[in-house]
Amino acid sequence: MFTIGLTGNISCGKSSISKILASRGAVIIDADLLSREIYDYEDVLGEMRSSFPESIIDGKIDRKILGSIVFSDKTRLSDLNRISHKKIHELVCQALENNKDEDLVVVDAALLLEAKFDSLVDKVVLVYCDEEKQVVRLINRDSISREDALKRIESQMSQEEKKKMADYLVDNSGDMESLECEVEKLIKKIRKWMCEGEGKEVKG
Repeated sequence: MFTIGLTGNISCGKSSISKILASRGAVIIDADLLSREIYDYEDVLGEMRSSFPESIIDGKIDRKILGSIVFSDKTRLSDLNRISHKKIHELVCQALENNKDEDLVVVDAALLLEAKFDSLVDKVVLVYCDEEKQVVRLINRDSISREDALKRIESQMSQEEKKKMADYLVDNSGDMESLECEVEKLIKKIRKWMCEGEGKEVKG
């Protein structure tokens, strides 16, 4: 099994790359999807009741309320990350074990680097884009104000910092056709890594 960590800040196009890789045979472990499921686990709900009681409505997490809390307060965002990253890490490890006989597995995670999930993969691929395009895409995607879009973007590690930590960069500042060309280059690079045996011997 060769593992790729695919990451990128909000509205940079990570999901589009993930879909293309899936269409080419890669197994995708969607950590962002797993993050939406963690609140169904009683151990996580117990911690959320203690740390974010105002976000719980009728016994369930209201994600809109939770978002309004953490995107305005970095301390509380850190509290949420402490709770969520631990569970997501556990679920990603389970998924990797379940797919250990596959040739190529992609861990698709927006917070791959912040959560230190890069220790679970062989190579890190970062998708990035022009920052103004990122803002406009986020406003259009989520129908939010520019102020709210900037808050969400600023809550993440900067693209420049992530570039320093990645093994491969994909520029998604253009259109879909340009992105598909960039992903073809990425696929060739992944094949080269796999042929050269650049995977880690031990995951941890």
